[in-house]
Amino acid sequence: MTKSTVRTTTIRVNDKPRASAKSSARKPSAKGKTLSEREKRRLAKAKSKSKEAAKRKALRSKARARAWKRFRESSTMHWLLTAIGALALLIFFYCFFIRPYSFRWRPCYGAKGYGVCLPLNYKVHGIDVSHYQGDIQWEEVKATESQEYPIRFVFMKATEGGDHKDHRFDENFARVAQVGLLRGAYHFYNPNSNPVRQAEFFISQVQLQPGDLAPVLDIERKPRDKAQLQTDLLVFLRRLEQHYGVKPIIYTSYKYKLRYLDAPEFDTYPLWIAHYYVDELSYGGKWHFWQHTDYGTVPGIDVSVDLNVFNGTLSELKRYTVK
Repeated sequence: MTKSTVRTTTIRVNDKPRASAKSSARKPSAKGKTLSEREKRRLAKAKSKSKEAAKRKALRSKARARAWKRFRESSTMHWLLTAIGALALLIFFYCFFIRPYSFRWRPCYGAKGYGVCLPLNYKVHGIDVSHYQGDIQWEEVKATESQEYPIRFVFMKATEGGDHKDHRFDENFARVAQVGLLRGAYHFYNPNSNPVRQAEFFISQVQLQPGDLAPVLDIERKPRDKAQLQTDLLVFLRRLEQHYGVKPIIYTSYKYKLRYLDAPEFDTYPLWIAHYYVDELSYGGKWHFWQHTDYGTVPGIDVSVDLNVFNGTLSELKRYTVK
């Protein structure tokens, strides 16, 4: 009985490990199961990183594409702006440095005098001056009467706006009378100043004598309101005509006359047109004086001066004087 018990026990002891081994062969261990889940998580994480990397790569690619597009656009715009700027500079240079001077440099096939080509078929020449011309030797200007194209008349700047007087006017006005040239005075009009005040100021500063040329209204500045400008100018002109007993002369540029002085009332006044660097004045209306250049060289004057012609004879010019 004792042996039998031991034997049985031995068999049970020996069978247990086999069963455990068999069970181990059939089922994975807890440790093996944990590694598999970890691997899955690792793979999932790797896939996620791969997707993020691809996404970042795509974003970088799009960013590079956008940057290149911006660069091309900015480069195109840069060259476009450069080309426009260069063209504008060339136009500016031509208009202000080549075109005006080319008229002076080109061969003169007609009359030439005072350093420029003179308009043909005009016998009465004159100048206009201000303080800009400095100290003028009027005797030398008068001496041009012995030349082919003598200076016959002189307009001088007298006043500007409602309170400014040219500091050379009194001296110039007196000395021109002494040498015996026809003289006249002009007012540089300010559209932003009261017309009555400007007229009265001119009258107070300019004492025209019989034989002096009619007073001149110089209008060049652009107005804020065209209709108001025309009304004010007529007030100014009528006041001067009332005082001096002669119709004032209107001085303006070719374009200004067409744009701002198109009312028929202005056509009743003698017209002095400024139009440079052309062979003929193309203004279609009636005109009396033509300022054809600002670059004349006249004896007795150290700097350039405006040159003018009168559209008529010397005796006809004297009709536009104070009686």
